Amino acid sequence: MLFFLKSPVTESKTSITPKKVNPNRVRDHLANERTYLSWMRTAIALMGFGMVILRLRAFHPPLVPRPGYGWKLGLMFALVGLLTVFLTTAHYFTVRRDIDEDTYEPADRWVLLFSLAIVILGAGIIYFVATSPDLLIGSMMTFESTVGVRWVGVGAN
Repeated sequence: MLFFLKSPVTESKTSITPKKVNPNRVRDHLANERTYLSWMRTAIALMGFGMVILRLRAFHPPLVPRPGYGWKLGLMFALVGLLTVFLTTAHYFTVRRDIDEDTYEPADRWVLLFSLAIVILGAGIIYFVATSPDLLIGSMMTFESTVGVRWVGVGAN
């Protein structure tokens, strides 16, 4: 009776061995998701720090007549944060596909790219702070006049 239910096509096929499933597949996917969420936190922090820099521009002391270049640095932080969102989302789905196909190979380019971006932003912060001493002195003078306590430090009279 079963002989009549079998199709001739299935009998003529060669036996296909099932592909060996990676036993760590679930763990790899969970690790990929944790990495993605970590990058999202980094992106949110970069965008938030950029917004803080942009908003602090409004609180510059009256000794500095121009707005300065701090807004450009804040804008760069926000843009790098936004770029991080796009690139890590694409990377998440690429790694997800590679895990499913069991062809994943770690890519060093993302680590190098984001490390370079953070180094450039960090250098921008150092440059901004080092080239605008009027901001630091002006904020100390504003603090001194508000609190009524004279600031004593190097170069103070």
